[in-house]
Amino acid sequence: MTQESAPELLVLHAVRIVGFAEAPVIARRFGLDPAGTEELLLDAEARGWVTHASFAGLGGWSVTERGRAQDERLLAAELAGVHGQDEVREAYRAFLPLNARLQQACTDWQLRPTSDDRLATNDHSDVEWDRRILDELAAIERGLTPLAERLGALLARFQGYDTRFSAARRRAHAGEHGWVDRTDVDSCHRVWFELHEDLLATLGIDRHAHP
Repeated sequence: MTQESAPELLVLHAVRIVGFAEAPVIARRFGLDPAGTEELLLDAEARGWVTHASFAGLGGWSVTERGRAQDERLLAAELAGVHGQDEVREAYRAFLPLNARLQQACTDWQLRPTSDDRLATNDHSDVEWDRRILDELAAIERGLTPLAERLGALLARFQGYDTRFSAARRRAHAGEHGWVDRTDVDSCHRVWFELHEDLLATLGIDRHAHP
């Protein structure tokens, strides 16, 4: 049976993987009750795990170093409870080649080298160039689907990465270019970044560690 995570863990973890965001966004990440999420954020703030800041008319919660450490302790305990360390580590190894391909695809989506400028911005006028990248994103999606299903069968909080990525890729394929790499929408890049951070936090490793 898939393990459901405690709301306290999900709120703290959502702040970490979503980044700077207000309570309603944090609550939506894992489908939590907004009022309950607000209370848990205030509790976490009192413990020094999260902090709220406002500037230029924007406000949001972010995780502190103490909060990151607490998040990893909670995740490690949860993972040990389902005996899932080996399973997630194997999934992370399978994720890394896809990650390299996703990073290259996003770079190619942003840049279209010319004979005069290898860092020229992709203006999306080259249909074949863009089609190749969108085809690559579709291939990455096919690799992600079984990986997400495998992780989601272990821990419920891993569910949905594949469907979110697929939704973003379909919008990009339909001509909404920002759904490949924008950070202010649930783009392919944003979904992928969250999954990467989720795996790293769950395993308690940094981005340069050997899996």
